[in-house]
Amino acid sequence: MLSKVTGGIYISIQMAEILWVDDEIEHLKSQIMFLEQKGYNVETCNNGSEALEMIRDKVYDIIFLDEMMPGMSGLEVLGEIKRLLPNLPVVMITKSEEESIMENAIGSKISDYLIKPVNPNQILLSIKKNLENKKLVSEKSTHAYQIEFRNIGMEINNSLSFDEWINVYKKLVHWELEIVETKDSGMMQVLKMQKNEANKVFTRFVEKNYLDWIQGNSFDVPVLSHTLLKKKVLPKLDNSDKLFLLVIDNLRYDQWKAIQPIIEEYYRIENEEIYYSILPSTTQYARNALFSGLMPADIQQKYPKYWKSESAEGTKNQYEPELLGEFLKRFGRDYKYKYHKVLNLNSGRKLIEMLPNLMKYKFNAIVYNFVDMLSHARTDMEIIRELADNEAAYRSLMVSWFKHSSIFDFIRFLARQKVNLLITTDHGSVQVNNAIKIIGDRDTNANLRYKFGRSLNYDNKEAFSIQKPTKGRLPKENVSTTYVFAGNNDFFVYPNKYNYYVNFYKNTFQHGGISMEELLIPFISLKAK
Repeated sequence: MLSKVTGGIYISIQMAEILWVDDEIEHLKSQIMFLEQKGYNVETCNNGSEALEMIRDKVYDIIFLDEMMPGMSGLEVLGEIKRLLPNLPVVMITKSEEESIMENAIGSKISDYLIKPVNPNQILLSIKKNLENKKLVSEKSTHAYQIEFRNIGMEINNSLSFDEWINVYKKLVHWELEIVETKDSGMMQVLKMQKNEANKVFTRFVEKNYLDWIQGNSFDVPVLSHTLLKKKVLPKLDNSDKLFLLVIDNLRYDQWKAIQPIIEEYYRIENEEIYYSILPSTTQYARNALFSGLMPADIQQKYPKYWKSESAEGTKNQYEPELLGEFLKRFGRDYKYKYHKVLNLNSGRKLIEMLPNLMKYKFNAIVYNFVDMLSHARTDMEIIRELADNEAAYRSLMVSWFKHSSIFDFIRFLARQKVNLLITTDHGSVQVNNAIKIIGDRDTNANLRYKFGRSLNYDNKEAFSIQKPTKGRLPKENVSTTYVFAGNNDFFVYPNKYNYYVNFYKNTFQHGGISMEELLIPFISLKAK
């Protein structure tokens, strides 16, 4: 039976080394004998100075430390232990229940706190919690997913509705976050295979239903990019004194779940929902649709000066504030609003400085582009690829950024002001690894997950196409424009220098096509604590 302890070394729990420090150690013989009968090695001493010498000479797996001792107090010994071995678990034992003592001990990062007299089962529970907890949780998670694997597999192969697909994706993300903590590579491979299978079926589901959703030919339609503000944001806005909408570009649902515990220190999650991005699931299309409340072709027709074609130079999302203003006008909301986009560290700092002034507006929409830039950087920069070479590492890198970002400062400021907050995104991204060939002319766009242009040559079995853009309410630059979308974890590559581009883009994170990661994206309502 193995357990991970200080230094990342695996040891046998039955041979775990315990040091018990108490000036009345002779009164604890029954508890010590109990632990030895359970297979633990227990050494003892009756003062702090001797304990520190023993710790310097030998590796222990856990320390039981009396708080009140002559000479060095337990808290003083604790401080020295944490200086020498910050990751060594220390369980504080005391006769006192004074709050200040507990606070000092907890502040010094104790692993547990027990009140005398302690019985053997309390001690055993504390050992298991501190030394065996990861192993026990790992075993439970692995066993639970093994049971759930069959149920999810059966669900995937049923004719699911769009809501049922959301539930399947939530389950898969839940198990991905659970299993990754177990470090069980075999089980992670099983989960990855099931996720890939789910994405294949999900792609077929979207291909079958998407045009009916967009054309209004179905009564059963999910919330989409262009209906999100109308259906989800306006009701919140009408019932709030102030409302902030935070759009984190390219934030996937699993990334949201990773940063959720950090945010929950300041905000209570009122509602967690998932909505569907439109196609193409890229910033130009999905985010313009989000802020305008219109599909891209409708933006082009109704506000031609606010729509930039992909062949045009410059940013394609420079008119989001104007589109948001037009949306509010169309729905009769004469609210004072402000729009900000954060593209780099300096603009993030400036936004923080401006926050007190933004409080006079009823509605503030803030766009943070960092996660999207991280995705592109991972493609283009070798060092980022090495730091985020898989899903878990990519997620961890995002969380590390979040903890030290201006966006976190922004959220904490709003929480102190008791301001309601919505967090969402425009699309997600998927890790691609299967190249499919496509041929197009020089005007074909560069995106790896979707192509549009004239005379596109591809295998119909490998991609979903919208040959008449008007059916998908998409702009067309000429009469023969076709949109083609990659599904699951596929990506488009031209035959020229095929092997080079396959190797360069394989295992990068891309967006624009059809997958659960790209299309099923979070919309979170939060209330300050």
